[in-house]
Amino acid sequence: MRLVIARCSVDYVGKLTAHLPMAPRLILIKADSSVSIHADDRAFKPLNWMNPPCKLREEEGTWTVTHGKTGEKLVLTMEEIIHDTSHELGVDPGLIKDGVEAHLQELLAEHITTLGAGWTLVRREYMTAIGPVDILCRDHTGASVAVELKRRAGIDAVEQLTRYLELMNRDPLLTPVTGILAAQSIAPQAKTLAEDRGIRCVTLDYDELRGIERNDTLF
Repeated sequence: MRLVIARCSVDYVGKLTAHLPMAPRLILIKADSSVSIHADDRAFKPLNWMNPPCKLREEEGTWTVTHGKTGEKLVLTMEEIIHDTSHELGVDPGLIKDGVEAHLQELLAEHITTLGAGWTLVRREYMTAIGPVDILCRDHTGASVAVELKRRAGIDAVEQLTRYLELMNRDPLLTPVTGILAAQSIAPQAKTLAEDRGIRCVTLDYDELRGIERNDTLF
């Protein structure tokens, strides 16, 4: 991973345009070629970013990140580079989930029609630039749906899924992507926030899903 602290302005050029005025910012360039721009607030959410596959071209005073499929660009006008360092992080072991939560993910992936008739699984642990979405599937119309699984879901789970959806909807191969927050229990405040953001909430019965699994293996 390469970490660059620079005084720069940023312009996103594509289907939508966005401009960040000149200011000191952190630029993260990861081994998967993704580039994200951060300020000293907003927790870990970037101000702007480019997902892989993309390519960074560095020229005097200007860095250009171009997406390999869409041609959209992230143009950084560099006034001053304050810090530039690279670190080899190696292979990450990934997030180790609670046993029940991990089993919920496995069960729901195997029985994805629990969410709706005609639904199909794309894959578990669908990787994005900010982490893996628990399940990516398609509904009966073929539209993409991102599913975030929790044992107990609060507002933080809604915020997490919102970030995934914002990122995934930039991918022309996936968009439009809707979201489902699935959990054994969902806090009332989380349900209200999810509904306001167009995210569907699903309460899962772990024992019922385990029963489906047992029924599938009786003979």
